[in-house]
Amino acid sequence: MNPGIQKVEALDAGHFVRVEWEDGSESRYPCVWLRDNCQCPHCFLRSAGARRLVFEDLDVNIVVKEITLAGRKKISITWPDEHASEYEAEWLKRRCFSEAARAEMREDLFLPERQYWGSDLQLPKIPFEEIMYNDESAYKWLCTLKKVGIVLLTGAATRQGELVKLGHRIGFLRLTFYGPTWQVQDKADANNVAYTTGKLCFHTDYPVLQHPPGVQFLHCIKQTAAGGESEVVDGFHVSNKLKKQNPQAYQILSSTAVDYTDVGVDYCDFAVQCKQRIIDVDSRGQAVRINYNNATRDTVFDVPAEKVRPFYAALKEFDDLLNSAEHKFTYKLKPGDIVTFDNWRVLHGRQSYHSGSEVTRHLEGAYADWDVVMSRLRLLKKRVLNRD
Repeated sequence: MNPGIQKVEALDAGHFVRVEWEDGSESRYPCVWLRDNCQCPHCFLRSAGARRLVFEDLDVNIVVKEITLAGRKKISITWPDEHASEYEAEWLKRRCFSEAARAEMREDLFLPERQYWGSDLQLPKIPFEEIMYNDESAYKWLCTLKKVGIVLLTGAATRQGELVKLGHRIGFLRLTFYGPTWQVQDKADANNVAYTTGKLCFHTDYPVLQHPPGVQFLHCIKQTAAGGESEVVDGFHVSNKLKKQNPQAYQILSSTAVDYTDVGVDYCDFAVQCKQRIIDVDSRGQAVRINYNNATRDTVFDVPAEKVRPFYAALKEFDDLLNSAEHKFTYKLKPGDIVTFDNWRVLHGRQSYHSGSEVTRHLEGAYADWDVVMSRLRLLKKRVLNRD
């Protein structure tokens, strides 16, 4: 992007600035926003990329006193108190308030595109060593993780500690009450249903936390010969199906606060309680996070008695859709595989397997927050695409 400015003028009694671009398009900028985002050293700390201007000093009714165009690449504004601000053309163009420009910025910053899937999932696979040491491969991994919701990394060493390396690659792992990493295997007096040999129904991890981990990693160190297959389902795809099939059920699951509980001892002792909606939605009613774990759903249910049965009916319909053959994808991890997936979107489960005198199946697990993952993705994008 190397835009040039054809003309600049103040509008609406000085409350707006209109920029006419050389390509024939135009942009309108509210003056209060321009003054709030002055880039001079007094108003902006460049070393931190942070605003120094305190909000109490901002006049929300501010107007332009004088505006000039310098060489088609910069505009200069003098404000009523004689403070001077300069704005580069490229900086302004990227922050245009048009719907198209705002959509482009959302795409650039957040990668909102989603590729929905069911039993037809073509599980994306990338060698573990590639994403560890090649920025282009790491960028592809994280972009695919954001878009599809799941990526399988292959060829990791079959020992504990590989997920710690993966955490360092993106930034750092999320610490929870089960530790920085945790071992999924059959344990006596298990403090989590995952630490048994039984079937695990479709679930997201840790809805008992107010901010559940965004991304989950599971590293297969040892795999049982029979059973233990992994299952995944695209919760956003299924939510969309439910919304079309039964809008009332969708409304119940996206508005009812469900109690979750987890009490025990692991990394430390804990007694966690939380309320979550099974389907979290944004302002447009679109699903942005699934919070569903039947094992930790509390016996306490803080709703009027007459709303209980309709909730169960709605949840049963959602659960039936999750488990339908057209929606779920089944695969079996091999030693050295690391499955990485969006814990806010992808529900996962496991088929049962037989216990033995020795540990027959061993996975190491870890979490990361989406903030950490997206931070690394943006840095890799800048490096790979050579963006300034």
